[in-house]
Amino acid sequence: MKTIEVCIGSACHLKGAYNIVNGLQKLVDERNLKDEIIVKAAFCLGECTKAVSTRIDNGPVISVDDKNIEEYFERNVLGRK
Repeated sequence: MKTIEVCIGSACHLKGAYNIVNGLQKLVDERNLKDEIIVKAAFCLGECTKAVSTRIDNGPVISVDDKNIEEYFERNVLGRK
């Protein structure tokens, strides 16, 4: 099971963290990956300058926004399956 953490701390919240959580969950649902991928909120990933910060399975923190969410998902989530 792959876990995607999305920071919902102050900086990330202001940059649209909840849109990212919802967008990633939508991508998981559309691809019928509910049994393979969990999207969950995290209170701080320690990389506030990278807002919205995400981390996959304790890997590096990667910045995501509404413009690159699908590319992020394809490259960093599906590409590591």
